[in-house]
Amino acid sequence: MFKINKDFIDVAMKRKKADLVLKNGKIVDVFSRSIIEEDLAVHQGVIVGLGDYEGVEEIDLKGKYVSPGLIDGHIHIESSYLTPEELGSLLVNFGTTTIVADPHEIVNVKGLEGLDYMIEASKNTELDIKYVLPSCVPATPFENAGAIVNSDDMHEHMNMDEIIGLGEFMNFPGVIYGDEECLKKINLTKEKNKIIDGHCPGLRGMELNAYIGAGISTDHECMTEEEMKEKISKGMYIQLRHGSACHDLERLIKVVDEKNYHRCMFCSDDRQPETILRQGHIDNHLRIAVKNGINPIMAIQIATINAANCYRFDDRGAIAPGRRADLCVFEDLEDFKNIMTFIKGKKVSEDGKYLSEVEKANMQKVLNSFNVKDFNIDRLKLNLKSKKVNAIEIIPGGVVTKSAVEEVELDENGDFLYNPNRDIVKIAVVERHNGTGNVAVGLLKGYGIKSGAVAISIAHDSHNIIVSGTNNEDMAKAVKELTSQGGGVVLVENGKVIGRMELVIGGIMSDKSIEEVNGKLKEIHNLAIDELKVNTNIDPIMTLCFMSLPVIPELKITDKGLFDVNKFEFTKLEFE
Repeated sequence: MFKINKDFIDVAMKRKKADLVLKNGKIVDVFSRSIIEEDLAVHQGVIVGLGDYEGVEEIDLKGKYVSPGLIDGHIHIESSYLTPEELGSLLVNFGTTTIVADPHEIVNVKGLEGLDYMIEASKNTELDIKYVLPSCVPATPFENAGAIVNSDDMHEHMNMDEIIGLGEFMNFPGVIYGDEECLKKINLTKEKNKIIDGHCPGLRGMELNAYIGAGISTDHECMTEEEMKEKISKGMYIQLRHGSACHDLERLIKVVDEKNYHRCMFCSDDRQPETILRQGHIDNHLRIAVKNGINPIMAIQIATINAANCYRFDDRGAIAPGRRADLCVFEDLEDFKNIMTFIKGKKVSEDGKYLSEVEKANMQKVLNSFNVKDFNIDRLKLNLKSKKVNAIEIIPGGVVTKSAVEEVELDENGDFLYNPNRDIVKIAVVERHNGTGNVAVGLLKGYGIKSGAVAISIAHDSHNIIVSGTNNEDMAKAVKELTSQGGGVVLVENGKVIGRMELVIGGIMSDKSIEEVNGKLKEIHNLAIDELKVNTNIDPIMTLCFMSLPVIPELKITDKGLFDVNKFEFTKLEFE
């Protein structure tokens, strides 16, 4: 918190020069939705005001637009496969100055030691990273994770300044049925006067009343426009998501109007480096919003002051006296090309280049995260009595799946036989944290793979091994290679590894640079599509990693079996 002093007052009153004055800029006023053509003075990292100020340093913006720094209201750093330091050095180049990060991926793998690592690493980047404490570790009782974090474990971290609230509460059934442990977590957060993020796809009516009434403030999982309208009318903030796999923004932006825009903000949720480098970050959300008819300054309000209001960031989100000088400079308000980014008055990016060195925190405690027991090729074989099965069907553009009933071919032992003329293949989840030996096998429709196998150790949210392929041999080879390399991605075809990417931090993040990670991801994606023929309408890695998420309808698979999300119970592979 900035403490006011006489020096600041003297600058505000023009008795002294400001540290920095941005001259000849067009200032975006998010309070009155207007443009102000005045100079902007900054001192001690804080905005002094607008007017005819002089600065020790002066920058002539030549008519470019100055916006409050952009805020991502909900993101999982781990889904970028980058460390906080690397991701921070990337996002500021697009005008992002603050992100609200939910580290439930690394905490599901490494427990609260994983959170401590993320907090420490975040000190090494200019980007301001705020954390919420993961609420669901494990995400559900229907899978095995690498850790258990209950309400008693949360007290110390909930008292930390770095923690601004409780992460997305995916266990909405636990809330609406009054589970004691769920309510303890909620009440602990409310006692600390901190915010609670939500996650409740499809929740409506009285169930939504109970969920919101418990104190949950946000949601990024609206499945329909009507659902979004109801949630806003009942007091929620809606995080309009556009990530690598989920493109809800284009669908839901139609709901945004003069009456409800103030309850909306932008989020990326899960966004890979390749997507960021190609499309940008929250600036991409701005472009999409404007192309869909949203007033450019309203779009900036959604990207800045709305998120600040939601998360009680009273020190940022607007260009006004006394607020942090978190600023970005845009060429125009259509393409939103970022020219410069300032955080606390310090220029941290210019012309797409990060201006600080990237130094990384010690990551020793979050390495070595594989404990696979009794896995072999036989664990992938099925013994079906019926050819009629329940299959997970991928819906491109999101993480929601269909529950499809299909008739498949079987061998003499009841194992699935791949038919190249039908887009149905095997999918399996192998438990990797506790040595349970769990392996669950199902069938996947719409992935498109026509040969070989893809295995990954990024499998939301418990991050067991997930593998999909056309034959048992390549699937087993991929799992074994993945385990040996310490996590990441492995592609196998005809018994040979044709591509791999190592993710040694918890099996979900790389210790490498942005350039190295992005290059390897491109290579993996190209191989998956060109060689294995994965569906070009989906992200071959990010789509697969959501097939084990048992809180998103309709059908998913965990290490414990096939899971019907609508009924919130396990179901059989054979259709009955």
